[in-house]
Amino acid sequence: MMRWLLVIVALQAGALPLEAAELRSVTLEKRDGIYYTTSEVWLSAPREELFHVLSDWNLSTRFSSLITASRNLEPDTSGRPGFYMKNKGCVLFFCQTVEREGYVVLKENYLIRAVAYPGKSDFEISDETWTLVDDGEGTKILYEMQMKPKFWIPPLIGPYAIKSKIKNDGLEALQRIEDYVNGYDQ
Repeated sequence: MMRWLLVIVALQAGALPLEAAELRSVTLEKRDGIYYTTSEVWLSAPREELFHVLSDWNLSTRFSSLITASRNLEPDTSGRPGFYMKNKGCVLFFCQTVEREGYVVLKENYLIRAVAYPGKSDFEISDETWTLVDDGEGTKILYEMQMKPKFWIPPLIGPYAIKSKIKNDGLEALQRIEDYVNGYDQ
């Protein structure tokens, strides 16, 4: 009883988040060797603050255990900011470490697009976009990714396992981002 009383008091005092990150949808398709992923999420955090957190690769390792290294890089010759990311994940007995390096296109407080250079990445194609939209008391994020890995993904269980990882690990990462932006993780 005392534990529940403490939770109620903390909620009323604003010490715990009242809303939780919500993963509204996830799709994954494979066509002609290219994986297409889309998702829609909702976070109880302001769009402008989410934009700054999501566009700072130096913060990425804070939110996902799959990201083992990540950092902002100097702008390329076209003046576009750069990024580097190293991920490690396992599907059953199949584990893989992959790296991506590329450039970022930003539309302030609205759009983040990260495109990997094929010659500096473990992907022939890696192009992902986050679109942030005000939605009630929070922000809706529409995510799209196209990827064609240079490594082997098991054909029967691979797509299912990737989608499952996105759902499970993605929701945890989103909750950490939301908590960070809202000041519960500082």
